[in-house]
Amino acid sequence: MTKIGFIGLGNMGLHMVRNLLAAGHELKVFDLAEATVAAAAEAGASPAGSVAEAAKGVEVVISMVPAGKHVKAVYLGDQGVIANADAGALLVDCSTIDVATAREVSAAAADAGFEMLDAPVSGGVGGAEAGTLTFMVGGSPEAFARVSPLLEIMGKNIIHAGGPGNGEAAKICNNMMLAISMIGASEIFALGRRLGLEDQTLFDVASTSSARCWSIDTYCPVPGPVPTSPANRDYEGGFAAALMLKDVLLSQEAAQDVGLDTPLGAHAAEIYTKFADKGHANMDFSAIFKMLNGDL
Repeated sequence: MTKIGFIGLGNMGLHMVRNLLAAGHELKVFDLAEATVAAAAEAGASPAGSVAEAAKGVEVVISMVPAGKHVKAVYLGDQGVIANADAGALLVDCSTIDVATAREVSAAAADAGFEMLDAPVSGGVGGAEAGTLTFMVGGSPEAFARVSPLLEIMGKNIIHAGGPGNGEAAKICNNMMLAISMIGASEIFALGRRLGLEDQTLFDVASTSSARCWSIDTYCPVPGPVPTSPANRDYEGGFAAALMLKDVLLSQEAAQDVGLDTPLGAHAAEIYTKFADKGHANMDFSAIFKMLNGDL
């Protein structure tokens, strides 16, 4: 049994906590939303009144918060994790944030004598609930080996991406491709309809030939061909367009930082920005099909 402090109980974090509890670990949890803390307590976690309290008396601190500014708030300062964690505690941030912030906070942790890993996830709310997430982990090999048994409870693919910040780098590269491929998948279904093709017919071709990709064969943006895709739930649940926009904007920030031109990534950011500005940020990101098809 490992004593774990868990900070951030959103749609992903709460499921991750439940899986760790079910595996027999002892958790102390904190979130600004009292309802999610209560839900975690109902599953067996101990509520903490602050970040500092959640960080004390545990062997591992895990965080899952929305953005880089929140990660800084959680880890830095007198009331942060670094100032309050027990000596020898392992720090693991599972948020998806910019690479520069991940490396800045990791350096601050190292200066204070802590090992820290950036370990963003892919797999969505369903993956968090089922314990099938993919973790992309940046940090030392020793820290990676230490945390892997815990990550294996929450995920099925645990990948060491290299040094500090490399987990974030892998995540934003992956999601830039996902944003691009979902736009492409949506465009071909919109075009296919206008050319007289049934969605199922085009799916049968595209999912078994050179157009095949996850955005078609697993997360198809039109209702029907893949019953589990959000398109069959009026694009509710899944991965919100606001989160996809956040990730693709992070990719563009990173590209700018290293002087790389990524024209398709940039155009994907423009398209998702337009979609969010129309008021659809809370829809699943595959609902971009509806805008491209002229339905929104």
